[in-house]
Amino acid sequence: MRNRSAGLILIFLSLFSVPGFAQAKFDPHDLSGIWLRQGGDVGLSTMPPAFTPAGMEAAKKNTAAGASRSPYIKTVAKPELSNDPALKCNPIGFPRIAIGNDHAYQEMVTLPNRILQLWQEERRPREIWTDGRPVPAGENLDNLGPAWYGQSVGRWQGDTLVVTTVGLDERAWVDPFGFPKSNDARVEERYKRVNADTLEVQMTLTDPAYYKAPWVSDKKLWKKQPPDKTTWFGWQGLFSGAGELICAPMNGGRVSKKSE
Repeated sequence: MRNRSAGLILIFLSLFSVPGFAQAKFDPHDLSGIWLRQGGDVGLSTMPPAFTPAGMEAAKKNTAAGASRSPYIKTVAKPELSNDPALKCNPIGFPRIAIGNDHAYQEMVTLPNRILQLWQEERRPREIWTDGRPVPAGENLDNLGPAWYGQSVGRWQGDTLVVTTVGLDERAWVDPFGFPKSNDARVEERYKRVNADTLEVQMTLTDPAYYKAPWVSDKKLWKKQPPDKTTWFGWQGLFSGAGELICAPMNGGRVSKKSE
C-alpha cells in the first residue's frame, strides 16, 4: 500500500513538471495581441559604444531634455529648450518608438505576408515584411530613400523572430538621451515569446559611421494584456477610447505651454 501511495505521488508531481501544464499553452510563432512594456531600460542601453569622430560631432549638436548619458550631449531642464525633434511634433522614429515607454503599448497583428505593429504613441503603424523578400540594399535602398521608420524585413530563426531595419532617417534620435544615428544605421530586433504572457526583445544597432562597435541593448520585456485592460467605454484597442496620442502643431505641440 505504501509503495502504491508513493507511486501516485510521483505521478502527480511529474504532471506538474511537464512544461506548459501549469501555464497556458501558446504558439511561440504567434506574437498577436496587445503588449505593455514592463521591463528594460528607457534608452537603447546604459552602455553605448564609443563614437567615431563623425558620431562625436553629430552628438555635440544634440541637446536632450532632462538627462544625458554622454559628455558630448548637452542637457536642459526645460523640454522646450531642447532640440529633440520629437518635442516639436516630428515623428519619434525608429528604434526610439520601440525603446521609450512614455506610452508603452503596442499591438502586433499577424498577416500572411507581414506583421503589423500598431503603436499607441503617434497612432503609428509599422510594417515588418515576412514574405521572404531580401533586406533592401544598394540601388534598391537608395531608390526607397531614408524614412522615419525605415524598411523592415523579418524572418524566423527557430522560435525567434529576427527583424532587420535599414533606410532610417538620421534626423530621428536613437533614444530620448540624444544619441544620433546616420542614414546608414542598421537595427536588428530579436523577438522571443518566452511564455504565454511575456515577449522579450533585444536590439542591436550597427552604425559604423557614428559608432566604433555594434550597440547591443538590454532585454526589453512586454506583457500581453487581456481585453478588459485595453477597453475604454466599450471600445477595445489602442486606437479607440484612450485618445489619439498624435502630436499635432494645431494642438500646440508635444510640450504643453502650461509647463513654461
